[in-house]
Amino acid sequence: MTDIVNRLYAVIEHTWPPAALEQKGPFTIRDGAGGGKRVSAATANAPINLDDLASAEAEMAAHGQDPLFMIRQGETDLDAFLETQGYEIIDPVNIFISSVSSLTQEDLPRVATFTIWEPLQIMRDIWIEGGIGRERVAVMERARCPKTGLFGRHENRPSAAGFVGVHDGIAMVHALEVLARDRRQGVGRNMMRQAAHWAKTQGADQVAVICTQANKGANALYSSMGFQLVGHYHYRIKG
Repeated sequence: MTDIVNRLYAVIEHTWPPAALEQKGPFTIRDGAGGGKRVSAATANAPINLDDLASAEAEMAAHGQDPLFMIRQGETDLDAFLETQGYEIIDPVNIFISSVSSLTQEDLPRVATFTIWEPLQIMRDIWIEGGIGRERVAVMERARCPKTGLFGRHENRPSAAGFVGVHDGIAMVHALEVLARDRRQGVGRNMMRQAAHWAKTQGADQVAVICTQANKGANALYSSMGFQLVGHYHYRIKG
């Protein structure tokens, strides 16, 4: 794995943290407390065998979680091993990054985007409409890094919500949700630029974001804004 991708995995962990971490043999086991795959997937820190896998599966079951593993870039042996044990690929993810300077060259439109923490109820409502429930908001709340919420408006009405945290000089955007009626109106672009302007005040020099490869709209947005695709990961779940 390249240095930047390794840094970004750490940024993801710090800005979107699990409820608890536990080392179980070669695995890091995460208790996601219902917050989704990113905070619930186990990762391997060394080569594994069948006994290691069985132990990790049992530990995840003890937390009420289905066995789920994150396969980071370069972990081809782990990927192949899990495939032989009946684990299937789910949700391949792209990792994008851009410089703060390139995203802050222009001033933001007036009263179009805001940074707010704690999240307003309307922000929570927007997240809920997009499938981002209270368990994922709890992930934002427990992040122990510089952080803020993002709130967007379009045509004088609430239109978008997001979250951004900073670790190691990189601002990571999560949970960016634009209401369906306001998509393809430049709202997502303004939200990402707002994240960059806030990141600049925190001393960050890069902005990163992750999205599933299936989310064609988001991938197109980030590419059109000059974000560079620098890495990938995916999950494996028992078929």
